[in-house]
Amino acid sequence: MIKGVIFDLDGVLVSTDEMHYQAWKRLADQLGIFGFTRKDNERQRGVSRMASLEIVLEKTDRVYTEEEKVKLAEKKNDYYKELLQKLDDGAVLKGAKETLAKLREMGVLIGVGSVSKNTPMILEKTGLLPYIDKVSCGLDITKSKPDPEVFLVAAKKLGLPAEECLVVEDAAAGIQAAKAAGMKSLAVGPYYEKLGATYQAPGLYAVNDWKEMLG
Repeated sequence: MIKGVIFDLDGVLVSTDEMHYQAWKRLADQLGIFGFTRKDNERQRGVSRMASLEIVLEKTDRVYTEEEKVKLAEKKNDYYKELLQKLDDGAVLKGAKETLAKLREMGVLIGVGSVSKNTPMILEKTGLLPYIDKVSCGLDITKSKPDPEVFLVAAKKLGLPAEECLVVEDAAAGIQAAKAAGMKSLAVGPYYEKLGATYQAPGLYAVNDWKEMLG
């Protein structure tokens, strides 16, 4: 029986995709990399900031040191945080608040498992923080998805074994991480049918029977 649901953040509960794209595009333009596209940005779904940077740097012949890469990733994050200042509950995806409220009524523990270090700020600015029991994010982990660390930390914070947790994800790396953690998964978002999750739905708004899914 599932006693806790762990949600990925971006693309599941909220959408800050455009902000991420604009921040990476600004960095790429500054580096003279003018071929960074939304298609490239799609490949950055669910992976760490440093892994996302490598996708940007694929388009240049210049070799950067690890120290330079860290500084570039920090610069991108600064741009992203500037954009986040305008964030409000308008970024919350359809069905997210209703889902969280329903699970809480059912007595299900609610966690967030996101590699983003900005997770607490995003939850606060979108008004979702009061619905969440525990947060596991980039501040708690050393390994990014598809490593299961972020979900295992979330389960530990919730006080639950992995097999009693269900992960909700929109990215392949996240579904792989859930499997590696020994957790069932629900795929949502534009690629929900292709991610190999235990359960599938186009979005949280389309999940009608949580009782059946949670056992």
